[in-house]
Amino acid sequence: MTRTLAVILALLSLATLAACSAPPPQTGDEVQRLATQIRSLGPDIDPKEADRAARIAYSYTAQLVQEYEITDPPLIHNAKVNKGLRPRGLCWHWAEDIERRLKQENFQTLELHRAIANADNSFRIDHSTAIVSRKGDTMYQGVILDPWRYGGVLYWSPLVDDTRYEWVPRDVVLEKRRLEQVARMNLQPGT
Repeated sequence: MTRTLAVILALLSLATLAACSAPPPQTGDEVQRLATQIRSLGPDIDPKEADRAARIAYSYTAQLVQEYEITDPPLIHNAKVNKGLRPRGLCWHWAEDIERRLKQENFQTLELHRAIANADNSFRIDHSTAIVSRKGDTMYQGVILDPWRYGGVLYWSPLVDDTRYEWVPRDVVLEKRRLEQVARMNLQPGT
């Protein structure tokens, strides 16, 4: 089996899984549940900041659903973005935009992080997310904010409880890729 065929089969399998995955149930108290989870990150979390972060995470996700023109499961939407049929909506777009919006709040007791999962798989089909933690804590002590996973329905969870992905700090992944690229360039003849 050629590498291209293997990639296509893997993508089809993932698309099938994504299409069959039902979004988590959404209720009117989801914002409050997320705010409570953020407040539980530590006693020094400002409750107003936790409430604001939760409210923004949900309202901005809804805004991005409209801007990104989300009408399909994530992997189908990704294909549309890659073909130029949709403006944005890849996982890293969601992570980048949510992080950017939350950073505008200049939180004093919360910190934002970015993470990537699956960066080491053979197909390089990785997944990006934003994470909110208590100021000074690592991303591993934070809460994932992942609106891509269920196609515009905000998934959140303490990072340690998210067994679907093995998250790595974004900076670590990008530095590893940079070093790999430098090594490849050094191996090329005539360079």
